[in-house]
Amino acid sequence: MTTDATDRSGERPEDRGSGADGTGDRRREQRGWYFYDFACSVYSTSVLTVFLGPYLTAVAKAAADVDGFVHPLGIPVRAGSLFAYAVSASIVLAVLVMPLAGAAADRTGRKKPLLAAAAYLGAGATAGMFFLEGDRYLLGAFLLIVANASLAVSMVLYNAYLPQIAEPEERDAVSSRGWAFGYTSGALVLVLNLVLYSGHDSFGLSESDAVRICLASAGLWWGAFTVVPLRRLRDRRVAPGGEGAVGSGWRQLVSTLRDMRRHPLTLSFLLAYLVYNDGVQTVISQASVYGSEELGLEQTTLITAVLLVQVLAVAGALGMGRLARVYGAKRTVLGSLAVWTLILAAAYFLPAGAPLWFYVLAAAIGLVLGGSQALSRSLFSHLVPRGKEAEYFSAYEMSDRGLSWLGPLVFGLAYQLTGSYRDAIISLVLFFALGFLLLARVPVRRAIAAAGNPVPDRI
Repeated sequence: MTTDATDRSGERPEDRGSGADGTGDRRREQRGWYFYDFACSVYSTSVLTVFLGPYLTAVAKAAADVDGFVHPLGIPVRAGSLFAYAVSASIVLAVLVMPLAGAAADRTGRKKPLLAAAAYLGAGATAGMFFLEGDRYLLGAFLLIVANASLAVSMVLYNAYLPQIAEPEERDAVSSRGWAFGYTSGALVLVLNLVLYSGHDSFGLSESDAVRICLASAGLWWGAFTVVPLRRLRDRRVAPGGEGAVGSGWRQLVSTLRDMRRHPLTLSFLLAYLVYNDGVQTVISQASVYGSEELGLEQTTLITAVLLVQVLAVAGALGMGRLARVYGAKRTVLGSLAVWTLILAAAYFLPAGAPLWFYVLAAAIGLVLGGSQALSRSLFSHLVPRGKEAEYFSAYEMSDRGLSWLGPLVFGLAYQLTGSYRDAIISLVLFFALGFLLLARVPVRRAIAAAGNPVPDRI
């Protein structure tokens, strides 16, 4: 018999950092935890959303044959589809690795070494994008797949710290501060990117040099600021025994989904969310390619448009929160899906070389982006049976990643078949229209009651 007092999870009370004696340590860990968002969000904004899509597409076109195709592994791929396919492949890889990494962390209690491995693999791949030039499209696709999959795996490990470093009543605030740190770093580095890119001649750099420096600097930023959470976060003891890492993560996900069958209305909402959120994520990742390749917009226009989205996403989330208090969260989300559909329709007809209208669309995206995702998470929280919050939200996150490869694949296939980015962008309407119909059919009030939770007056 051990002399350590442990609870059923195998974690000692003092390891939680709760209570008067542990408050200072808990706050210190929380401050360190925020900095991983500060570190990795630069990849999402500068690399994935702004620079890499147009640049990798240009590199692939430089390597293409006379018909506009490249041939990775002997497979004919239209050069303009390469970025979308690589994003899709990276998510498939992440889905295969995430449950294994999560299970290993749960079994050993050593999340920090696994977080370090995923973070520095991703940061290293991103820094390696400095060498992406000429016709090295295969190098670019490989680095994108590694970096994007590493980010997804690291976020699973990062998010798993939240229940350990924050008491239930403070988790919303701690989580929100993490997002705020991420938005702050993303906007800050985009401003620096804008200065470097727009003034590259004065720095003695070519346009390609400036883009490669922006890409590589995101990897250096990611790696440098990851030091902070790695110094402040600590691993917890776990109970001995348990399943091995391989396969146990998938078994837990399957077990949770089977349990959800007892709550079919919760499962129906989750399906609707997965469909329309895939559309949201694909629009964000492919917007820069559409703007540069189809509309012929300058990189500075794309950077400032993404900055506009970053700023308005915060205001939009707050504004949609107020609308939800008046009209209910479900109606507000349905309204946002209608707006997303209108955004795609407007993008389809947007004339080339019209930055002003592109900014208008960016503003519209910013206003519905944060709110549609925040209210969806809030709605799902009402549909989770009490005592199963962590389990159901783990499935929520895993299932989200599990389907989010489909949107980029549809976008890439549409361009592959038609050679038109306008056809590719309008194909994403399918996700919002189907998501709207699926969500509209969910009787939310009855679903909340069926989950055993109190039904709010306005939902």
